[in-house]
Amino acid sequence: MPLRRRATGAAKSMLGAALNAVAPGRIVRDRLVLLAAHRVDDHYAGDPLTLSVREFDRYCGFLARHFRVVSLREQLRRLRAGRAEAAGTVSITFDDGYACNHEYAAPVLERYELPATFFIAAGFVGTERVPWWDEQHATPPRWMSWDQVRALDRGGFEIGCHSMNHVDFGQVSTAEAREELATSRARLERELGHPVDLFAYPYGGAHQMSAANLEVVRELGFLCSM
Repeated sequence: MPLRRRATGAAKSMLGAALNAVAPGRIVRDRLVLLAAHRVDDHYAGDPLTLSVREFDRYCGFLARHFRVVSLREQLRRLRAGRAEAAGTVSITFDDGYACNHEYAAPVLERYELPATFFIAAGFVGTERVPWWDEQHATPPRWMSWDQVRALDRGGFEIGCHSMNHVDFGQVSTAEAREELATSRARLERELGHPVDLFAYPYGGAHQMSAANLEVVRELGFLCSM
């Protein structure tokens, strides 16, 4: 059964809590933690989806010193072996596929030797699409190119599916959900040249993944729906 993300706050608030903890190891001693981020970019100051490069560097240094950071796939492997095996682990994920993930976040992760998973909305790659949550910004978002997605993959980072068009899986029909999942995974697999079996559903709220569409995720053989 795929892991479903139960609750995730902004990476900034979660990491901020960790930075202020007296004994940080206690935060994850008996549980697994997923840190979900979106952008690492100095051009979107004050945006709730964005960390500055300096903030992200500080957080990664802290995580590297105090936590057992593993890849999402490794976390899932441990979870299948028993929740006790996964307890005390942290995994880092990025949603959507912003160009800054390749340009700014990946070099910081590499410097601290931290694994991460990048969930890509395949229909955004290489386009100039402006999603509704970015419409207020004077500077439009920049999405990764397929060359950049492939570079992350070659660099040892995990690439996962985030649907084709960032749809709300709590609202779309099972037919549309299946189309979104199948076409986005097919495009990712064609570009990367290997199977893609990790999935994070857009928006992340419990009400934004219906039971029927979660069953579609299972049917298609994804390892997680987070």
